[in-house]
Amino acid sequence: MRFAWIDLRDVPKAQLQAVVDAAVHTRMAGVLSADPELLGTLPPTVTRVLAAEGRATATAAPSKKSAEKEAKDPGAAKDTGTGVDLQLRRFATQQELDTLAVAQRVAGFVDVRDDRTLQLSCAGAMALPYTVIHFADPTKIPLEIVLAAAESAEGKLVTVVGDLEEAAIVFDVLERGSDGILFTPRSADEVFALARLLEATTPQLKLSTLTVESIKHVGLGDRVCVDTCSHFEEDEGILVGSYSSGFVLCCSETHPLPYMPTRPFRVNAGALHSYTLGPDNRTNYLSEVGSGSALLAVGADGRTRRVVVGRAKLESRPLLEIRTHAEDGRLVSLTVQDDWHVRVLGPGGKVLNVTELQTGDELLGYLATDKRHVGLPIGEFCKEV
Repeated sequence: MRFAWIDLRDVPKAQLQAVVDAAVHTRMAGVLSADPELLGTLPPTVTRVLAAEGRATATAAPSKKSAEKEAKDPGAAKDTGTGVDLQLRRFATQQELDTLAVAQRVAGFVDVRDDRTLQLSCAGAMALPYTVIHFADPTKIPLEIVLAAAESAEGKLVTVVGDLEEAAIVFDVLERGSDGILFTPRSADEVFALARLLEATTPQLKLSTLTVESIKHVGLGDRVCVDTCSHFEEDEGILVGSYSSGFVLCCSETHPLPYMPTRPFRVNAGALHSYTLGPDNRTNYLSEVGSGSALLAVGADGRTRRVVVGRAKLESRPLLEIRTHAEDGRLVSLTVQDDWHVRVLGPGGKVLNVTELQTGDELLGYLATDKRHVGLPIGEFCKEV
């Protein structure tokens, strides 16, 4: 589970108390300060990390059980009555790292500026319960190298970031990301924003079985192909519907067809008026989706993940209206391009060509409980026909 330590050393004095309060309130994993008295005022719910002066010095070695516990749990390294749970000490040589490796309640800090310090950081990530790394250059290649080198390590890697945008990038590197980040906020608002970033997940959706009740050719209209920056799995697509109360799981172009190659990044999604479901329970019209938009890729089992749109392609094509109903009688409608190569998913991830659908066929869909206003859920009366 990813976590964050808040660095108080360069927080503006006027904002310090507010930042401290926000860190405690949002249950940040750790707080770093050079002031042991300040750390002593913090509750035991946060790991209190003292920025120690000088290089590594030996202290009593921890037991193996204690070291393993601290490596697995970002909040496990608890003290002592001193108000300090960890000391953060720099290391710049293998000898200094060796000293830290046998010390008790100590995290290591290394500044990566070249290949020598990069290799040292890899060694630290393998040896220490916590390794805090500052990368001097903006490229994320050194972080990738450390992550790969420390894949089997029990310790935690903490990367220094300059802002929230970099934090989001660091958490995505190699699809695994850094275990934690060290961040200096300028205000309490940035602490709360960081908390939202740490909590950002995509939900497991409960999909429903929809029964086809009619299929109708409706004539020419504009439809949208959504090209993402990700490969879809064979049982994945995006949720699309004419009404905000219900969606059909539209299949990606991962399955072979005659006359054209597969495009595993694409969903031929539907008419431009349609809703599609994105992260944070937010809907957008397909007409609003474009380069940089975020949508939910949804699997036939209801799993979801965030995908980024590379482009959306709008073209005029003959359209087909598919009307379905859920078990509770709720109407779910989808308008798509009237062509055999456009497909939707049925129960179990069965791939169905829309032009071959018949009354009584079963599709996979999602029933929303919220009405919508500008894409946001709202508790108001709203009827869509």
